[in-house]
Amino acid sequence: MRFWFHTATLLLLISSASAQVSSHKSSGFKEKHGAMPAPKPQPTGLKAYMPFDAPVVRVNGAVLTNRDLLREMYTIFPYARTHKGFPKGMEADIRRGAMDMIVFEELVYQEAVRLKMQVSDDLMKKTETDFRKQFTSEGEFQQYVKLECQGSMKVLRERFRRALLIDALMKKEVGGHSKVSKAEAKAYYEKNIKEFTHEDMLHIQTISIIPPKNPGVSYEQEARKQAEEALKQAKETKSFREFGLLAEKVSDDDWHVNMGNRKDVPAAALPKPIVDAARKMKPGDVSELFHFGPNFTFFRLVSFTPAHVDKFSEVEKKVRENLEKSRYDEERSAFNKRLRKRSKVEVL
Repeated sequence: MRFWFHTATLLLLISSASAQVSSHKSSGFKEKHGAMPAPKPQPTGLKAYMPFDAPVVRVNGAVLTNRDLLREMYTIFPYARTHKGFPKGMEADIRRGAMDMIVFEELVYQEAVRLKMQVSDDLMKKTETDFRKQFTSEGEFQQYVKLECQGSMKVLRERFRRALLIDALMKKEVGGHSKVSKAEAKAYYEKNIKEFTHEDMLHIQTISIIPPKNPGVSYEQEARKQAEEALKQAKETKSFREFGLLAEKVSDDDWHVNMGNRKDVPAAALPKPIVDAARKMKPGDVSELFHFGPNFTFFRLVSFTPAHVDKFSEVEKKVRENLEKSRYDEERSAFNKRLRKRSKVEVL
């Protein structure tokens, strides 16, 4: 899902794929989380999307091309640039999602034009100023304009205007209806209190010494000896990392490849002796040796979080964000249906 709430962020970014922009052609503006001022070469292995200017869909007479589609596919799956293509098992879904998005953005843009919405000169100037700031030099900016905008500032400014119109209409038709009040968030919290109720949680690192299958007494004695030596070394460790490196070296359990890190685990999922011991320990303490079946285990306590219920004040922000996201999706879907109902979309 994409938000159009932050115009300043939106306008710092522009697609790195080159595009020719007419009054009804996709501008390539996206709300993302990192600048890509320098154009990158297209990945190989994308024959299905060549030539880039081949038409793929007509929206009320405006033609969008493979270039627009591929640009959006990169937005959905940016790793395609480094992996030289899209995963075969995901490609159809990525393409379908990209097609839906470029059609939707074109419909929003056309609706903004129909409503005769305007972009102020001051906002256009600010947008251009902000956009230039992502480049390290004037030369780099001019190179971008040359490669991505046919050397035309008019083309670039048309992209600014188009993106700002889309942003403004999305705020009006979707963002403005997606806000969630404190009272609404509180009502959700009280109705779904189980969602905010947590059981005892343990975060531990473990080291286990496991004898061979069907061990004799001698094997068990040898395993105990190894475990006691490992425990002695563990007691001397001073940090998560030191204990973890020891776990990687001597432990036989499945977590040794991750520094023995078990992360947060419900206390009910662990043996009672471990939980009972953890209640008496401080973070950083190393337990004594436990003998479970043929295995010898000990652990380092990272944290113990007692069962609790989150206070509303602690989760209010997250609750509101989640509800607003859900409401935004609903409003966006409804807006898309309204636009499509009176439009003609032809996949070419």
